[in-house]
Amino acid sequence: MAFDVARVRGLFPALGDGWVHLDAPAGMQVPEQVATAVSTALRAPVSGPGGIFPASQRAEAIVDAARRAVADLVGADPAGVVLGPSSAVLLQRLADALSEGWFLGDEVVVSRLDHPGNIAPWQRAAQRTGSVVRWAEVDIETCELPAWQYDDLVTPKCKLVAVTAASGSVGTRPDLRKIAEAARRTDALVVVDASSAAPFVPLDITAMDADVVAVSANNWGGPPVGALVFRDPSMLDLLPSVAVEPGARGPERLELGPHAYPLLAGLVASVEYLAGLDDAAVGPRRERVLTSLGSVKAYQAGLLANLINELRSLRHVMVIGDAMRRVPALAFTVAGVKATDGVEHLSERGVCAFADSGQHGVFSVLGVGEVGGAIRVGLAHYTNAVEVDELVRAVAELG
Repeated sequence: MAFDVARVRGLFPALGDGWVHLDAPAGMQVPEQVATAVSTALRAPVSGPGGIFPASQRAEAIVDAARRAVADLVGADPAGVVLGPSSAVLLQRLADALSEGWFLGDEVVVSRLDHPGNIAPWQRAAQRTGSVVRWAEVDIETCELPAWQYDDLVTPKCKLVAVTAASGSVGTRPDLRKIAEAARRTDALVVVDASSAAPFVPLDITAMDADVVAVSANNWGGPPVGALVFRDPSMLDLLPSVAVEPGARGPERLELGPHAYPLLAGLVASVEYLAGLDDAAVGPRRERVLTSLGSVKAYQAGLLANLINELRSLRHVMVIGDAMRRVPALAFTVAGVKATDGVEHLSERGVCAFADSGQHGVFSVLGVGEVGGAIRVGLAHYTNAVEVDELVRAVAELG
């Protein structure tokens, strides 16, 4: 393994502002190669696809390259990659399309661990069709999402199971294989939101046993674009089309209007960035992605373990959850201190963090709102041990 955090930090011009950026759950900073790819594409002549002239061919090439890049990230067929402005928008389109075949009494299973982007579309679809939403609950002590509960949640009436690959709030990574096993017994579709997992964990759509995987490039330092990846591309032609063109086929059936070609060029560059995080990564891009993210995972596991141990050594701090498998995102509370006051204190010391009121999502289930909310932080590829120590020192002063 050859993950060099100092080299990686040099790829990010934004880090020159002097702040400790532990705000990764809202999206990582953008590496120079991604910004360059976007600006270069903005300067180049690009037209709508379908023409025989260079500007049109360039647009087609960008879209094709973007599909291939996402496919290499997820381990899928480029023919099953749908591109759009964000994973939330694409999930809503998918929910609208799939729910056209739902009827009164059908069921969909969502989880308390998920981001609203993978909950709200299914709730709206269920409300519109008279379907029932069933909830998978988290363990309030560990923040794990027990897979055994899906054996009861997934009934013969279940049409779909929506679940996250990792929580951007508390870091938990559910056992997707076991959850999918329950869904397969009734032929329910499995839709996995991998947006928070993609920057840190090697993804394999087949190993996850997912039918559809959603990702957002801004989570790993890419531009604000998203993708839906279908394990079986032929499924796309069975869905109602939302495309402007009546004859749209494959991924284009869920793509509304023209693409933002410069942003898609940045998407390709961002996957190349992921593939190059480990100097030792060689071979085709898919192999380099797996090697690099494997190295990132090992590096950040040590960094996260140190952060959690240091925070837990502070008597006035409670780290929320204790999941066995996780990504480097966590939340904590400080005794007698509101989360909003805590993040203000951190900001005054040059540390970026977020306050969550605890009124929504997984924190509402945990009762975090009753103690003034939670402080959320997330490590990025460029986070180093010095920055972790700065956070711990700043939190210690809150006591």
